[in-house]
Amino acid sequence: MSVEKVTFNNKIDKEFSRTVKKRVDQYFKENNLSQHANASMVIKTVALLSLYFGAYALLISGQFSLGFMWMMCIAMGVGMAGIGFSVAHDALHGAYSSNRTINYLLGLTFDLMGANGYIWKITHNIIHHTYTNIHGHDEDLEVAAFIRLSPHSEHKPVHRLQHILAFFAYSFATFFWVFVKDYWYFFKSPLGPYENKQHPLSEWITLIVTKILYYGYTIALPLMLLDITWYHWLIGFMSLHLTAGFILGVIFQLAHVVEETMHPEPNDDNVIENHWAIHEMITTNNFARENKPLSWFIGGLNFQIEHHLFPKVCSIHYPQISYIVEDTAKEFGIPYNHHPTFRQAVASHYRTLKKFGDPGFEWQPTTAV
Repeated sequence: MSVEKVTFNNKIDKEFSRTVKKRVDQYFKENNLSQHANASMVIKTVALLSLYFGAYALLISGQFSLGFMWMMCIAMGVGMAGIGFSVAHDALHGAYSSNRTINYLLGLTFDLMGANGYIWKITHNIIHHTYTNIHGHDEDLEVAAFIRLSPHSEHKPVHRLQHILAFFAYSFATFFWVFVKDYWYFFKSPLGPYENKQHPLSEWITLIVTKILYYGYTIALPLMLLDITWYHWLIGFMSLHLTAGFILGVIFQLAHVVEETMHPEPNDDNVIENHWAIHEMITTNNFARENKPLSWFIGGLNFQIEHHLFPKVCSIHYPQISYIVEDTAKEFGIPYNHHPTFRQAVASHYRTLKKFGDPGFEWQPTTAV
């Protein structure tokens, strides 16, 4: 199935999109605010980068016990997830700054974590943000063959256990990025809407250079400079990635694969019978909006509704504009999916995994509001 053939019925229900955009723009104008990063965002960026690279500096110094170094690996995993959520994500969306150079440089933090920002912009910014929760199109629904995140994908016997297996699979997300996913996607065709896409030479160079750099400071240097065995290194390296992968994997799934979100299918003409903005509303979920420490750490990704509607707005502003979006949605009779707490969102995701893993479960299709 070709992603480029799916379109949205943007000729209907235009008023919600127009109104919510107008009101959010008005909020920034009336308060004389930039839609990009503010001082709080800059402080958070410095803090998260300091956590990751500070932990690495302590680890590579070789001045501490194995137990302390192991703790620093876990701290690096937490920092890696935070940088991905709160720095790289905004920068790669062009939301961190109005200056492209600043966005590019901060986006490279993603590459310094072992992933590839260029491929992320294709699979996430373009494909996921356009075709959210559409089976066969949204790459975020394709975590692993033994995980069924869409009610429209083929059911396999192993899916009966996915409510247990999924959380282990999420933990390997960054490990997979570092060693497999980026290379695979550079050669994959079609890649979303791109058939036989020719990747720029500069992106090939960035891929190779940053991968070598990452392998160098996380694999070669520790083995060369530290008085550790290979299995000590492996425990530390896996601890870093299992920590980061678990945090990233779970947080991203709470936004789209929960009981309240829909999984629309295109009609016979490959058209989704909703305006794109409404499609994003019914396929996306917020959670723990009042949990300020969580919102700080995950870069507003618990405000996925606002992020999908306004990906060019820095995440630091999502808590404020969420009330505008919610009120506008209620006014137009459009669902505003959200869970009051993080725990409730995780429980809903768990129940969804069990339902999608049950061969007797029948999905009730809903394509339009």
